[in-house]
Amino acid sequence: MKILIIEDEHKIAQALKEGLEQESFAVDVRFDGEAGLQAGLFDDYDLILLDVMLPKRDGMEVCRELRQNNIHTPILMLTARDQNRDIIQGLNQGADDYLPKPFSFEVLLARIRALLRRPHEAISTVLKVADLSLDTVTKEVKRAGKPIKLSAKEFALLEYLMRSQGKVLTKNNILTHVWDFDADVLPNNLEVFISYLRAKVDKPFKKSLIHTVHGFGYKLGESA
Repeated sequence: MKILIIEDEHKIAQALKEGLEQESFAVDVRFDGEAGLQAGLFDDYDLILLDVMLPKRDGMEVCRELRQNNIHTPILMLTARDQNRDIIQGLNQGADDYLPKPFSFEVLLARIRALLRRPHEAISTVLKVADLSLDTVTKEVKRAGKPIKLSAKEFALLEYLMRSQGKVLTKNNILTHVWDFDADVLPNNLEVFISYLRAKVDKPFKKSLIHTVHGFGYKLGESA
């Protein structure tokens, strides 16, 4: 899953980026409203963390512009202000949730997970495909009841494949969702990680779930 942070305080932005990357998210950062707006308009993200007080364009304007351009990515607004009128204004501009500073990283992470669950799993934090399960909170992966140990990037790749189960994903789809914008990753690198996943998720079991769709990309599901 890929997150865009739009935050002008560099220390806060860097701390959030490092914390979220440890949770297997891919993270891009922009330090002003104009750059953040352009990233939100032209890149594909699963969630946007948007500070209200920003140079060039404030968070309210960025949020409004994104919604007016039919960008429906969940937006979690961050602000040092905690007044009802600010909360109401942010939600009216199209934000999905609102978190006043200072906040704990654990609370932020819970809010992010809640927003990411909305389109797909209204209650469960566990993704399931056939006998494969992935817990987005505990980071536990199991197949046929047997635990599977994955690296952080392998976990992020598998989570994206499972959230898109049955859909054919191009290599570019996967690269832009699982790796940061600045990451020096080539399609060949993705093939290597797919092979790592297959060795752990498919090879020890009777049935393959990760399929290559020749000329298109990959998909995860019970049938090819």
